[in-house]
Amino acid sequence: MSQDSASTLRAASPLTPAERAARGKAARRRTPRSSHALFAPPADRPDPMGVLEAQSATRIPELVPIRTSRMAESPFPFYRGAAAIMAADLASTPDSGISVQLCGDAHLLNFGLLASPERNLLFDINDFDETLPGPWEWDVKRLAASLVVAGRANGFTERESADIVPAAVRSYRESMIRFAGMRNLDVWYTKTDVERLRTVASQQLAKRGRKNLDRAMARARTRDSLQAFGKLTEVVDGRLRIAADPPLLVPLVDLLSGEERDVTMEWFRDLIESYALTLPSDRRFLLRDFRVVDAARKVVGVGSVGTRCWIILLLGRDDRDPLFLQAKEAGTSVLAPHVGSSAYRNQGERVVAGQRLMQAASDIFLGWERAEGTDGQRRDFYLRQLRDWKGAIEPESMAPVGMRTFGEVCGSTLARAHARSGDRIAIAAYLGRGDSFDRAIARFAEAYADLNERDHQALVDAVRAGRLPASEPNGAPLAAGHAPGAQTTRRP
Repeated sequence: MSQDSASTLRAASPLTPAERAARGKAARRRTPRSSHALFAPPADRPDPMGVLEAQSATRIPELVPIRTSRMAESPFPFYRGAAAIMAADLASTPDSGISVQLCGDAHLLNFGLLASPERNLLFDINDFDETLPGPWEWDVKRLAASLVVAGRANGFTERESADIVPAAVRSYRESMIRFAGMRNLDVWYTKTDVERLRTVASQQLAKRGRKNLDRAMARARTRDSLQAFGKLTEVVDGRLRIAADPPLLVPLVDLLSGEERDVTMEWFRDLIESYALTLPSDRRFLLRDFRVVDAARKVVGVGSVGTRCWIILLLGRDDRDPLFLQAKEAGTSVLAPHVGSSAYRNQGERVVAGQRLMQAASDIFLGWERAEGTDGQRRDFYLRQLRDWKGAIEPESMAPVGMRTFGEVCGSTLARAHARSGDRIAIAAYLGRGDSFDRAIARFAEAYADLNERDHQALVDAVRAGRLPASEPNGAPLAAGHAPGAQTTRRP
């Protein structure tokens, strides 16, 4: 399926709600909902290790072993880092022919807490590195399979896990049906705030689950630039700087020296000045009141390890008025080979545009830039605050009922994101009020989790054989023949 611009998301000519619903029902005949249950890797499936090696070729060489090691720990972190592998697999699966703006990596850890510009705590999708227009089913399938992989990692039995994926998909389906009946502006203004989360928790979770949610919310409200300032900075020879924690956080002063360091610091100042032009005028005015003080290279996530990611410390009125920005390299989406190139020439703008379209509220400093590095290479970046009440609800601490509830909230949140960009009436009509699609996706998710475990074991074997480099958490190379995560977690 090919999508080459956001304009393909909706038909150019206006259709009545009845015509849009008929479009969705017609898609059922072309692609029965039950067909989504069928999944078998095609005979010409790309070698998963080859996919990872191709990605590594464009990344910072000394950081690649960290990514490999994190993915080798167990099937769940492998799944997190394997968006490119799954994108190729999803391209071989049935779809309805109805497109939306995809997150592109909608696993359950890419849903979490964040702040709105009005300082309200929201729950939303929080990672858009791979966003592109494409089949809405792909995000649903990536979310569903992540719930199975996470449930197995927690040791849930088949009986305990049986309702988790169907409940999440049912939540997506019922939410999309609800959005199909709403006015356009009402859909756009819909959000999931903390009161909605508390209501869901009080109805479905036991006391322990409610306490876990309250703790996550409380922690999120403390995660801002001031908290990062206290944790990530130090004073050296009377000068404020970012504290080193190699290889995960390496200040510029430890990466470069002399004139090269000074030139690079000037590069960061120019980056901030030029990126500011992508912000609304009021945010630009605010940013001008800050000055760049220091920068450091940071390792983030699992799948992103090895891409160029910097944190930049700025100060405002005085040394107690910090702002941490994160500048993250934006490469071509892993979806692009399967759905077509982005309409945006700058990959950072692609990320920002997708995020603004899908999120209920986005960071006030979210913007993009293309910059030429000191190595002469031009790269795209997107920038945002490092921490702005960003918080995760960790799946490792979830009981089965908690993961089911979390999956339901993720499902409804994903439906709202898709309803903003795609034809929500056609999708709702395709899904219908029965559970055929729910059951089909549950079967797909189980089959894909099995494949993910095999791919994870292939990674472990590749590390043992020396094909892929891996490292200890401190960055030191692993001893020959050793690989983390050699024991695959299976359901009892």
